[in-house]
Amino acid sequence: MNLYKVFFLLILLILGTGQTFAQQDPMYTQYMYNTLSVNPAYAGSREALSITGLLREQWIGIKGAPSTQSLTIHSPVYNDYMGLGLSVVNDRVGPIHQTLIFADYSYSIQTTDFSKLAFGLKAGVNLLQANLTSLRSNQGGDQAIYNVDNRLLPNVGIGIYYYSDKGYIGISAPKLLQQRISSDDSTIFTDDIQRRHYFLIGGYVLDLSDDVKFKPAILLKAVQGAPLSVDVSGNFFFNDKFGIGLAHRFDDSFSGLLQYYVTPQFHIGYAYDFTMTELRHYNSGSHELMLSYDLNYVDNTRIRSPRFF
Repeated sequence: MNLYKVFFLLILLILGTGQTFAQQDPMYTQYMYNTLSVNPAYAGSREALSITGLLREQWIGIKGAPSTQSLTIHSPVYNDYMGLGLSVVNDRVGPIHQTLIFADYSYSIQTTDFSKLAFGLKAGVNLLQANLTSLRSNQGGDQAIYNVDNRLLPNVGIGIYYYSDKGYIGISAPKLLQQRISSDDSTIFTDDIQRRHYFLIGGYVLDLSDDVKFKPAILLKAVQGAPLSVDVSGNFFFNDKFGIGLAHRFDDSFSGLLQYYVTPQFHIGYAYDFTMTELRHYNSGSHELMLSYDLNYVDNTRIRSPRFF
């Protein structure tokens, strides 16, 4: 438990520094099942070849609203002490289209019989396309429309992840390099930098009875220029088969979550977000579908129970 306290102190120090700028990375409601996209130290932690696909359609009814698809694959290697992963994210917001392709590496240290401390590295590229000429402008010859081109932006990230069979906590910065989006020095953009994002993620599975489990989870996201983003959720799981829960993104939305384990290895998740801001008058909510499969190729005779993170 002392390690959990250390992590919280570290993230408070991180969040207490720096200026603030707008958030630029995709958001997820089912973040607790998509950890690799934000923390490379998660790679290999599920003790299987794990494949997760996620589709998110945000603010249905608003033209140009965010649309995100992600695919993550990761697996332990070399006696479970190292993990390798790959994450691919396709994100579109209006005329801005970005594709992120990142490789992940983790190294774990056994801290107790049931827990590990993992350190992770992430490296890859962001393929950014900005079709700003498709936007309508009230002023002719607006430089902001014509001075952005397609960009290939390499980046690296780091993460720490402490976990056991019951809980987890991790801190990470998946994109450390603050790359400039525009290559034209004459651009009139006052700020066209990809800002560094910091993440804290944590959760714990409580056994309420032999057949019922409760899992609270939290995600904090800090980035220069925007208020601290806080997501909290609580899920009840029944007979290791069916899950239902609620989530709240502070000052933004409430969400309903459903989980179904077809088998201990095959997992389907769905989330619906109801917007609480003024945007609620112009959209019918957000939908998120997740599919996850664990291929236990290490020991096919071992009986596995579902993993809830």
